[in-house]
Amino acid sequence: MSRNVEKARRNEAVLAYFLLAPSLLFLAAFTYWPILRSFWFSLHDVLLGDPRMFFLGAENYQRLLSDGLFWKTLGNTAFYTLITVPVAIAIALLLAVALDSKLRGMAIYRSAFFYPVMIPSVAAGMVWVFLYAPGYGPINEALAALGLPQIDWLNKSGLALPAIMLMSLWKYSGYFMLILLAALKLVPSDLYEAARLDGVSGWDQLIHITVPLISPTLYFVVIIGLLHSYQIFDYVYVMTQGGPADATNVLTFYIYQTGFQYQDIGYASTLANTLLLSVLALIGLIAVTLGRRVHYLGER
Repeated sequence: MSRNVEKARRNEAVLAYFLLAPSLLFLAAFTYWPILRSFWFSLHDVLLGDPRMFFLGAENYQRLLSDGLFWKTLGNTAFYTLITVPVAIAIALLLAVALDSKLRGMAIYRSAFFYPVMIPSVAAGMVWVFLYAPGYGPINEALAALGLPQIDWLNKSGLALPAIMLMSLWKYSGYFMLILLAALKLVPSDLYEAARLDGVSGWDQLIHITVPLISPTLYFVVIIGLLHSYQIFDYVYVMTQGGPADATNVLTFYIYQTGFQYQDIGYASTLANTLLLSVLALIGLIAVTLGRRVHYLGER
Protein backbone atom coordinates (compact mmCIF):
# COMPACT_ATOMS: atom_id res chain seq x y z
CA MET A 1 0.00 0.00 0.00
CA SER A 2 2.81 2.38 0.94
CA ARG A 3 4.54 1.64 -2.36
CA ASN A 4 1.40 2.61 -4.27
CA VAL A 5 1.11 5.85 -2.33
CA GLU A 6 4.78 6.64 -2.92
CA LYS A 7 4.40 5.87 -6.62
CA ALA A 8 1.32 8.10 -6.87
CA ARG A 9 3.17 10.97 -5.20
CA ARG A 10 6.13 10.49 -7.53
CA ASN A 11 3.82 10.56 -10.55
CA GLU A 12 2.18 13.74 -9.26
CA ALA A 13 5.59 15.36 -8.81
CA VAL A 14 6.64 14.39 -12.33
CA LEU A 15 3.38 15.78 -13.72
CA ALA A 16 3.80 18.99 -11.70
CA TYR A 17 7.36 19.55 -13.00
CA PHE A 18 6.20 18.76 -16.53
CA LEU A 19 3.45 21.37 -16.32
CA LEU A 20 5.80 23.91 -14.74
CA ALA A 21 8.60 23.32 -17.23
CA PRO A 22 7.47 25.90 -19.86
CA SER A 23 7.17 28.64 -17.23
CA LEU A 24 10.47 27.69 -15.60
CA LEU A 25 12.24 27.70 -18.96
CA PHE A 26 10.71 31.10 -19.76
CA LEU A 27 11.88 32.50 -16.41
CA ALA A 28 15.33 31.01 -16.86
CA ALA A 29 15.73 32.40 -20.38
CA PHE A 30 14.23 35.87 -19.90
CA THR A 31 14.73 36.63 -16.20
CA TYR A 32 17.45 34.68 -14.41
CA TRP A 33 19.91 34.44 -17.29
CA PRO A 34 19.72 38.18 -18.12
CA ILE A 35 20.29 38.99 -14.43
CA LEU A 36 23.39 36.79 -14.33
CA ARG A 37 24.57 38.20 -17.67
CA SER A 38 24.05 41.74 -16.41
CA PHE A 39 26.16 41.04 -13.33
CA TRP A 40 28.91 39.61 -15.54
CA PHE A 41 28.81 42.66 -17.81
CA SER A 42 29.03 44.97 -14.78
CA LEU A 43 32.49 43.55 -14.04
CA HIS A 44 33.74 44.42 -17.52
CA ASP A 45 34.23 47.31 -19.91
CA VAL A 46 31.68 46.45 -22.62
CA LEU A 47 30.63 48.67 -25.51
CA LEU A 48 27.40 48.22 -27.45
CA GLY A 49 28.06 46.14 -30.58
CA ASP A 50 31.68 45.38 -29.64
CA PRO A 51 32.33 41.68 -28.90
CA ARG A 52 35.47 42.52 -26.89
CA MET A 53 35.26 42.61 -23.10
CA PHE A 54 37.89 43.95 -20.70
CA PHE A 55 37.75 42.85 -17.09
CA LEU A 56 37.49 45.73 -14.61
CA GLY A 57 36.50 44.00 -11.41
CA ALA A 58 34.69 46.39 -9.08
CA GLU A 59 35.70 49.59 -10.94
CA ASN A 60 32.20 50.18 -12.30
CA TYR A 61 30.77 49.97 -8.78
CA GLN A 62 33.45 52.35 -7.49
CA ARG A 63 32.56 54.71 -10.31
CA LEU A 64 28.94 54.49 -9.21
CA LEU A 65 29.73 55.91 -5.78
CA SER A 66 31.27 59.06 -7.25
CA ASP A 67 28.69 59.51 -10.03
CA GLY A 68 26.68 62.62 -9.16
CA LEU A 69 24.09 61.91 -11.87
CA PHE A 70 23.46 58.46 -10.41
CA TRP A 71 22.66 59.95 -7.00
CA LYS A 72 20.43 62.55 -8.60
CA THR A 73 18.45 59.96 -10.56
CA LEU A 74 18.23 57.76 -7.47
CA GLY A 75 16.85 60.72 -5.52
CA ASN A 76 14.33 61.51 -8.25
CA THR A 77 13.20 57.88 -8.33
CA ALA A 78 12.86 57.73 -4.54
CA PHE A 79 10.92 61.01 -4.47
CA TYR A 80 8.60 59.78 -7.22
CA THR A 81 8.01 56.51 -5.34
CA LEU A 82 7.48 58.03 -1.90
CA ILE A 83 4.84 60.44 -3.22
CA THR A 84 2.99 58.59 -5.97
CA VAL A 85 2.61 55.16 -4.34
CA PRO A 86 0.89 56.21 -1.06
CA VAL A 87 -1.12 58.99 -2.72
CA ALA A 88 -2.32 56.71 -5.54
CA ILE A 89 -3.31 54.00 -3.04
CA ALA A 90 -5.13 56.54 -0.84
CA ILE A 91 -7.05 57.90 -3.85
CA ALA A 92 -7.82 54.36 -5.02
CA LEU A 93 -9.10 53.35 -1.59
CA LEU A 94 -11.40 56.36 -1.31
CA LEU A 95 -12.70 55.76 -4.84
CA ALA A 96 -13.25 52.06 -4.13
CA VAL A 97 -15.21 52.81 -0.97
CA ALA A 98 -17.27 55.47 -2.75
CA LEU A 99 -18.05 53.17 -5.67
CA ASP A 100 -18.78 50.09 -3.56
CA SER A 101 -22.52 50.48 -3.71
CA LYS A 102 -25.45 49.12 -5.66
CA LEU A 103 -26.75 52.49 -6.82
CA ARG A 104 -27.76 52.84 -10.46
CA GLY A 105 -24.99 54.09 -12.75
CA MET A 106 -22.07 52.93 -10.59
CA ALA A 107 -20.77 50.73 -13.41
CA ILE A 108 -20.35 53.83 -15.57
CA TYR A 109 -18.35 55.62 -12.88
CA ARG A 110 -16.16 52.57 -12.31
CA SER A 111 -15.44 52.34 -16.04
CA ALA A 112 -14.67 56.06 -16.20
CA PHE A 113 -12.10 55.88 -13.39
CA PHE A 114 -10.57 52.70 -14.81
CA TYR A 115 -10.40 54.01 -18.39
CA PRO A 116 -6.97 55.73 -18.04
CA VAL A 117 -5.42 52.34 -17.26
CA MET A 118 -6.38 51.06 -20.72
CA ILE A 119 -4.70 53.96 -22.52
CA PRO A 120 -1.18 53.01 -23.74
CA SER A 121 1.51 54.78 -21.74
CA VAL A 122 3.00 56.57 -24.74
CA ALA A 123 -0.42 57.84 -25.84
CA ALA A 124 -1.19 58.96 -22.27
CA GLY A 125 2.12 60.80 -22.13
CA MET A 126 1.37 62.61 -25.39
CA VAL A 127 -2.08 63.59 -24.11
CA TRP A 128 -0.55 65.16 -21.01
CA VAL A 129 2.13 66.91 -23.05
CA PHE A 130 -0.77 68.60 -24.85
CA LEU A 131 -2.54 69.37 -21.56
CA TYR A 132 0.61 70.98 -20.14
CA ALA A 133 1.56 72.80 -23.35
CA PRO A 134 2.29 76.51 -22.80
CA GLY A 135 0.06 78.89 -24.71
CA TYR A 136 -2.58 76.51 -26.04
CA GLY A 137 -2.74 73.69 -23.49
CA PRO A 138 -6.10 73.36 -21.66
CA ILE A 139 -4.46 73.70 -18.23
CA ASN A 140 -2.74 76.96 -19.16
CA GLU A 141 -5.88 78.22 -20.88
CA ALA A 142 -7.80 77.60 -17.64
CA LEU A 143 -5.14 79.52 -15.70
CA ALA A 144 -5.39 82.40 -18.19
CA ALA A 145 -9.19 82.43 -17.87
CA LEU A 146 -8.75 82.84 -14.10
CA GLY A 147 -6.33 85.73 -14.63
CA LEU A 148 -3.33 83.65 -13.48
CA PRO A 149 0.03 83.50 -15.25
CA GLN A 150 0.64 80.57 -17.57
CA ILE A 151 3.25 77.98 -16.56
CA ASP A 152 5.66 76.01 -18.71
CA TRP A 153 5.13 72.88 -16.63
CA LEU A 154 7.55 70.48 -18.31
CA ASN A 155 10.41 72.97 -18.70
CA LYS A 156 10.68 74.15 -15.09
CA SER A 157 13.01 72.14 -12.88
CA GLY A 158 10.78 72.37 -9.83
CA LEU A 159 7.55 71.47 -11.64
CA ALA A 160 8.49 68.92 -14.31
CA LEU A 161 8.72 65.87 -12.02
CA PRO A 162 5.55 66.76 -10.05
CA ALA A 163 3.78 67.18 -13.41
CA ILE A 164 4.77 63.63 -14.39
CA MET A 165 3.72 62.40 -10.95
CA LEU A 166 0.28 63.96 -11.38
CA MET A 167 -0.13 62.13 -14.68
CA SER A 168 0.93 58.87 -13.01
CA LEU A 169 -1.69 59.32 -10.31
CA TRP A 170 -4.33 59.78 -12.99
CA LYS A 171 -3.08 56.71 -14.82
CA TYR A 172 -2.74 54.15 -12.02
CA SER A 173 -5.25 55.14 -9.34
CA GLY A 174 -8.01 53.43 -11.33
CA TYR A 175 -5.99 50.21 -11.54
CA PHE A 176 -5.48 50.09 -7.79
CA MET A 177 -9.13 51.07 -7.30
CA LEU A 178 -10.33 48.01 -9.22
CA ILE A 179 -8.21 45.65 -7.10
CA LEU A 180 -9.38 47.22 -3.85
CA LEU A 181 -12.98 47.25 -5.04
CA ALA A 182 -12.80 43.48 -5.52
CA ALA A 183 -11.43 43.13 -1.98
CA LEU A 184 -14.25 45.23 -0.54
CA LYS A 185 -16.80 42.78 -1.93
CA LEU A 186 -15.43 40.16 0.48
CA VAL A 187 -15.95 42.29 3.60
CA PRO A 188 -19.12 41.13 5.46
CA SER A 189 -21.79 43.82 5.33
CA ASP A 190 -22.99 42.80 8.81
CA LEU A 191 -19.93 44.47 10.31
CA TYR A 192 -20.86 47.84 8.80
CA GLU A 193 -24.48 47.49 9.90
CA ALA A 194 -23.39 46.72 13.49
CA ALA A 195 -21.00 49.66 13.43
CA ARG A 196 -23.70 52.04 12.21
CA LEU A 197 -26.04 50.87 14.96
CA ASP A 198 -23.31 51.63 17.49
CA GLY A 199 -22.95 55.14 16.06
CA VAL A 200 -19.51 54.58 14.48
CA SER A 201 -18.74 57.25 11.88
CA GLY A 202 -17.92 56.44 8.28
CA TRP A 203 -14.29 57.46 8.75
CA ASP A 204 -13.88 55.20 11.78
CA GLN A 205 -15.47 52.34 9.85
CA LEU A 206 -12.89 52.87 7.11
CA ILE A 207 -9.95 52.91 9.53
CA HIS A 208 -11.01 50.18 11.96
CA ILE A 209 -13.05 47.81 9.77
CA THR A 210 -12.28 48.25 6.08
CA VAL A 211 -8.51 48.74 6.18
CA PRO A 212 -7.74 45.80 8.54
CA LEU A 213 -9.99 43.39 6.62
CA ILE A 214 -8.54 44.28 3.20
CA SER A 215 -4.96 44.64 4.51
CA PRO A 216 -3.69 41.63 2.45
CA THR A 217 -4.93 43.34 -0.72
CA LEU A 218 -3.49 46.68 0.40
CA TYR A 219 -0.16 44.96 1.00
CA PHE A 220 -0.29 43.48 -2.50
CA VAL A 221 -1.15 46.88 -3.99
CA VAL A 222 1.79 48.51 -2.18
CA ILE A 223 4.19 45.97 -3.70
CA ILE A 224 2.70 46.40 -7.18
CA GLY A 225 2.82 50.19 -6.84
CA LEU A 226 6.44 50.02 -5.77
CA LEU A 227 7.37 47.91 -8.79
CA HIS A 228 5.48 50.26 -11.11
CA SER A 229 7.20 53.32 -9.68
CA TYR A 230 10.70 51.91 -10.12
CA GLN A 231 9.92 50.97 -13.73
CA ILE A 232 8.94 54.48 -14.78
CA PHE A 233 10.52 55.13 -18.16
CA ASP A 234 7.97 55.74 -20.89
CA TYR A 235 6.52 58.92 -19.33
CA VAL A 236 9.97 60.44 -18.92
CA TYR A 237 10.97 59.42 -22.43
CA VAL A 238 7.84 60.89 -24.04
CA MET A 239 7.33 63.97 -21.91
CA THR A 240 10.74 65.35 -20.89
CA GLN A 241 13.64 63.15 -22.02
CA GLY A 242 14.97 63.47 -18.48
CA GLY A 243 15.09 67.28 -18.56
CA PRO A 244 15.21 70.05 -17.75
CA ALA A 245 18.72 69.72 -16.31
CA ASP A 246 18.03 66.09 -15.31
CA ALA A 247 15.18 67.21 -13.04
CA THR A 248 13.06 64.30 -14.26
CA ASN A 249 15.85 61.83 -14.95
CA VAL A 250 15.18 58.56 -13.12
CA LEU A 251 17.22 55.38 -12.80
CA THR A 252 15.54 53.50 -15.62
CA PHE A 253 16.03 56.40 -18.04
CA TYR A 254 19.64 56.82 -16.93
CA ILE A 255 20.22 53.11 -17.62
CA TYR A 256 18.76 53.62 -21.10
CA GLN A 257 20.96 56.66 -21.72
CA THR A 258 24.10 54.89 -20.54
CA GLY A 259 23.49 51.69 -22.44
CA PHE A 260 21.99 52.89 -25.73
CA GLN A 261 22.99 56.53 -26.09
CA TYR A 262 26.48 56.38 -24.56
CA GLN A 263 26.82 52.67 -25.52
CA ASP A 264 28.47 51.79 -22.20
CA ILE A 265 26.89 48.40 -21.52
CA GLY A 266 29.17 47.60 -18.58
CA TYR A 267 28.22 50.67 -16.58
CA ALA A 268 24.56 50.38 -17.63
CA SER A 269 24.57 46.84 -16.22
CA THR A 270 26.02 48.18 -12.98
CA LEU A 271 23.18 50.70 -12.77
CA ALA A 272 20.62 47.98 -13.55
CA ASN A 273 21.99 45.71 -10.83
CA THR A 274 21.89 48.58 -8.35
CA LEU A 275 18.26 49.24 -9.28
CA LEU A 276 17.41 45.57 -8.77
CA LEU A 277 19.10 45.47 -5.37
CA SER A 278 17.37 48.70 -4.34
CA VAL A 279 13.96 47.30 -5.22
CA LEU A 280 14.66 44.01 -3.41
CA ALA A 281 15.85 45.89 -0.32
CA LEU A 282 12.79 48.11 -0.31
CA ILE A 283 10.44 45.14 -0.74
CA GLY A 284 12.22 43.40 2.13
CA LEU A 285 11.77 46.48 4.30
CA ILE A 286 8.06 46.63 3.45
CA ALA A 287 7.71 42.92 4.21
CA VAL A 288 9.31 43.37 7.63
CA THR A 289 7.26 46.45 8.53
CA LEU A 290 3.89 46.37 6.75
CA GLY A 291 3.87 42.62 6.22
CA ARG A 292 3.61 42.01 9.95
CA ARG A 293 0.53 44.23 10.18
CA VAL A 294 -1.43 42.30 7.56
CA HIS A 295 -4.55 40.64 8.96
CA TYR A 296 -5.67 37.49 7.21
CA LEU A 297 -9.22 36.23 7.68
CA GLY A 298 -9.31 33.11 9.80
CA GLU A 299 -6.13 33.95 11.74
CA ARG A 300 -6.21 34.43 15.48
